[in-house]
Order: sequence, then C-alpha cells, then structure tokens
Amino acid sequence: MAPTLNVKGSESGTARVLGSGTSGVAELLVFHPVDTIAKRLMSNKSKVSFSSLSPIIFREHAAAPLGKKLLSLFPGLGYAAGYKVTQRIYKYGGQPWFSDILSRNYKSSFTNAFGERKGKMMLQATAGSLTGIGEVVLLPLDALKIKRQVNPEAFRGRGVVRIFMEEGTTLYRGWGWTMARNAPGSFALFGASAVTKDYLFDIQDYSKATWGQNFVASIAGAVASITVAAPLDTIKTRIQNANFESKVSGVTVVKELIRNEGAMALFKGLTPKILVVGPKLVFSYTLAQSLIPMFGKYV
Repeated sequence: MAPTLNVKGSESGTARVLGSGTSGVAELLVFHPVDTIAKRLMSNKSKVSFSSLSPIIFREHAAAPLGKKLLSLFPGLGYAAGYKVTQRIYKYGGQPWFSDILSRNYKSSFTNAFGERKGKMMLQATAGSLTGIGEVVLLPLDALKIKRQVNPEAFRGRGVVRIFMEEGTTLYRGWGWTMARNAPGSFALFGASAVTKDYLFDIQDYSKATWGQNFVASIAGAVASITVAAPLDTIKTRIQNANFESKVSGVTVVKELIRNEGAMALFKGLTPKILVVGPKLVFSYTLAQSLIPMFGKYV
C-alpha cells in the first residue's frame, strides 16, 4: 500500500508555519545586529574608546535618532532574510510533517526494529533526515548567500533576479554534497533532541516539553548536528564559494583538501562554528519547539 500523505498531526499546518516562521524572524532580529556590530568592531583599525564606540558601531548614523540607529544595524538583510525565514519554516515546520507520515505508515516497522522507546526517537531522527534532504530546493538562495559573504566579486554588479536567469542550474552546484551533509546533520539535530527529552527528562510527548527542556534539548541537537555535518559542510562551502563558471567537483575538492591540508582540515572551523552558529540554532529551534504547540492551541 502506498503511504498516506495527507496525514494530520497534533498541530495544524498553520501552527507549524507560524511557530517556525516566528522563530526565523526572531533569530534575524536578535542575531543580525549582533553580527553587524561584531564585524564593524573587527574592521575598525583605530583605538576603541567609550566616546568612539558609537561612531564605530553606527557609523554615519551615530548622531541619528535611536530608531534610525537601530535600523542601521540591519544592512544587507535583503534576500538573506527571506532565505533564513523560509529555511526555518521548512526545517522546523516540515520535520513534524514527515514525522506524521512516518508515524501513520511505518510506526510499527520502527517499533519492531528498535523497540517502543528507541523506535520513537529513530522515527523523529529519520523525519529530520528526510527534511534535511528536501532542503536542497533552497540551495540557490544558500549559494547566493555564501557567495555574497566570501566571494562578492562573483556577482559583478548583477542583481539576484538577473543571476537566477543567467546562471540557472549552476546555482544547484553541490546539490549532492548538500543532501549528503543535510541528511546526517538533520538526523543528529532532531535525533539528539529526542534522545535528550526522552532519556534526560523522561518526556513521552515531546510537544509537552517546557521552554527549559526544549532549550537543553536544542543545545544537544545543535552541537550534534554541527559536528556530524562539519566535514561535508566544508566540502559544500568550497564548491559553492567558487566563481559561477568554475566546475570543480566535490571529489576534486576532497582530494586536494586531504593532500594539501590533511584529513583534519575537514573539521576546519568546527569550534567557531559551534560558538557562532550553535547559539542561533539553539535559539531558533527552542523557539520553534515551544511556539508550534502554543500556536496549535489556537489555530
């Protein structure tokens, strides 16, 4: 029998979109200004004092009203904001949808293979892995975001729409490596979160977890996800930050990396990534896990 796709879970689709979307917007509002301030302080070459702090952080808006000052901390938000919110809606709202499908059609298979308790956790992790694989549809926006950060000359003054029209499928370069990274990464994110809730807090219904429990579970999930996905993330990033006309394969990237830098180079930047990306992931995932059930009570 073919699997049933129109399943209904404990929360409505609207609740999932609202909860995950709100977490994405909140993540941007909280962390984008922090990133901007950090980059401006790091770029400053003069001596920093209390009196010079405002001009360094707010630049030409140092003497402007408070509202304009705050807005100046959101430069270059553009499509990056659209990408981040869309990604969070898909990831945090999509995983419960995949979980519903697996529960409706394959729950007995997971229970028979892993037992009642472990089967439930494996089902959550597998739903996360499927969500991660499907995230490849957002790859063009991810590729543009990476190029803007590390290789802005690749844009050559072109706008986003023009790049989409001219580059077409080249924006999906590295799609295989992206799926290979996302599958174990999302498996670890949702799996470690489920394990933490189940074994540490003995929660049977994960949607009933408190904010504090979701926070701890999110930390476990974020660290596990970033660590597991690190090697493939390094490969994916090197493929994507090349110029549009470059056609370097993932295998070539791996061979050159290991030959020139050693196998441990696959984990380059892991510690700063956990310290920088980790808090964002923990923040948004904690919010999503808590807000989705909350919205589910009303919509």
